Amino acid sequence: MAVRRVLATWKRLPTIIAAAALSWTTPAIADMVAGDYFVHSLPGAPEPLLKMHAGHIEVNPEHNGNLFFWHFQNKHIANKQRTVIWLNGGPGCSSEDGALMEIGPYRLKDDHTLYYNDGAWNEFANVMFVDNPVGTGYSYVNTDSYVHELDEMADQFIVFLEKWFALFPEYEHDDLYIAGESYAGQHIPYIAKHILARNKQPTTKHKWNLQGLLIGNGWISPREQYESYLSFAYEKGLVQKGSDVANRLEAQHRICQKELAIGGAAIDNPQCEAILQNMLQETAMLGPHGKECYNMYDVRLTDSLPSCGMNWPPDLTSVTPYLRRQDVIQALHINPNKNTGWTECSGVVGSNFRPSKSVPSIQFLPDILSEIPIVLFSGAEDLICNHLGTEALISNMQWNGARGFELTPGTWAPRRDWTFEGEPAGFWQEARNLTYVLFYNSSHMVPFDYARRTRDMLDRFMGVDISSIGGTPTDSRLDGEKGPETTVGGTAGNGTADQAAEKAKLDAAKWEAYRKSGEIVLVIVIIATAVWGYYVWRDRRRRRGYQGLEGGENGSSIIGGSRLMAQRGRGNSGLEHFRNKRTNRDVEAGDFDETELDDLHVATPTDHHNGQQQDERYSVGGDSDEEDAKKGGSHGNGQAGRK
Repeated sequence: MAVRRVLATWKRLPTIIAAAALSWTTPAIADMVAGDYFVHSLPGAPEPLLKMHAGHIEVNPEHNGNLFFWHFQNKHIANKQRTVIWLNGGPGCSSEDGALMEIGPYRLKDDHTLYYNDGAWNEFANVMFVDNPVGTGYSYVNTDSYVHELDEMADQFIVFLEKWFALFPEYEHDDLYIAGESYAGQHIPYIAKHILARNKQPTTKHKWNLQGLLIGNGWISPREQYESYLSFAYEKGLVQKGSDVANRLEAQHRICQKELAIGGAAIDNPQCEAILQNMLQETAMLGPHGKECYNMYDVRLTDSLPSCGMNWPPDLTSVTPYLRRQDVIQALHINPNKNTGWTECSGVVGSNFRPSKSVPSIQFLPDILSEIPIVLFSGAEDLICNHLGTEALISNMQWNGARGFELTPGTWAPRRDWTFEGEPAGFWQEARNLTYVLFYNSSHMVPFDYARRTRDMLDRFMGVDISSIGGTPTDSRLDGEKGPETTVGGTAGNGTADQAAEKAKLDAAKWEAYRKSGEIVLVIVIIATAVWGYYVWRDRRRRRGYQGLEGGENGSSIIGGSRLMAQRGRGNSGLEHFRNKRTNRDVEAGDFDETELDDLHVATPTDHHNGQQQDERYSVGGDSDEEDAKKGGSHGNGQAGRK
């Protein structure tokens, strides 16, 4: 027994040392200023480097709870300042999934090379990714202090925002949106509920301008979503009705229904989770590398059993080693107290997060809809949080005076066909502050498949107006009708670098036009000079003291077919007066006094003389073909993880 106690003490020694180290280093984190979070370089990132900040914010000093954030500044400011906070699900899955595989400004070509994401959400909004709750991704906390309930998570997130806005007050009055996917269907509404409650407190100094929520393939209402597993499997042909597999799953389905009837409002139910787990095992098949199962995040794909999608997306093979690189860790200001490497989904966070006292977010989603708009969007090929469950929860939910998408008794909001750049993209349905968007041919992580389409959705939801900055609107139509032009689109037209290149082309075309115009002017000047020189030479030889041809009033001279107007108040024409002073000097020698130019006045083609308008008009340096094209064209501007 004594030996066991000694061994136990030695096993606990690293934990004791780590706790002591945390107690010494925590004040340093608390004393950090905004400049300490600035990311000066990012390994593998293309130039120019985007403006970003990253690091930890302490939310639970007693237990060393710190949330990690990665913030990217917007590329353009449209009609107002906006900030989007993105959260992945799990619980316990890192939001760096969103940063490097979905809506962030970068994607990974390999584990050491980044490239720009053509559909990044930071085009017109600042975007911040937060590893939430504590212990997720780069976030950390003492191992005995993981979060268990959703209100606890939301309270810590409010602390995070209070401290973050204190560090970066320039963003506190932005229009604020919270977005995410999967289990964030619980996190996001809970955080929104706490923000709205905070704003109503009389002691709140600065209210946060929460303007809307976007939840993709969200886990929101367990009752309808557990019920949808078998329906989706039948619809997609994963399971054949009446088969032995179907019968066994139907039996488990009935057990789940009984549990839901008895247990009421549980967010997670093991008996209902078993439907999905059993389905993946029962439908597994022998593949070239052993047993394979359906990918629960995209049923068009397979994965090794028992992962069934946890090895997906394929970018994970680059994301994980990249985020574990020491130079990346240093660049993102990862605190040394985070002594474990980055993992996509933390099993220990998920296993501790069992919200037995929390109600599903569906129960207060109608209250949120009474104050702010919400977008729910789904990828059509996702199984774990499939679109049938989302559509069922919407149909059963009552909000803002009606049930589901009912507009008037017996009349429902239409499903409007959505095309994006000429291709069928899905459909939209809207009523009373709620919008539902289905993305065709898309997975659980919709932005991974169609980042640009999701940003089109975001920009429309936020009401982005690009008229103040220019840009090429994406061809996005509902029932064939173009909506407001709210997003910059085109594979090579929506990035800062692309727009800079386009501007450079425009500038080059302009300078080419100016060059051509200059050549024309130069030719005219040379011809005029030659003509003038010829007449001077002839005057010297034949008519010394010649005063000019008589043919116009007030001594106006006609030389080479061009009319040179005399200056007002002078008896001699400007050019002839200039000539008369040069009769004894050599024109070709150029030995004249430059002050004599003051006496020369050449009228413009639009001058009038004695009330008579000139008959001739002159145009020098007209628009080039390139300039015409620019003017006529576009502007230059145990439980399955719910990731």
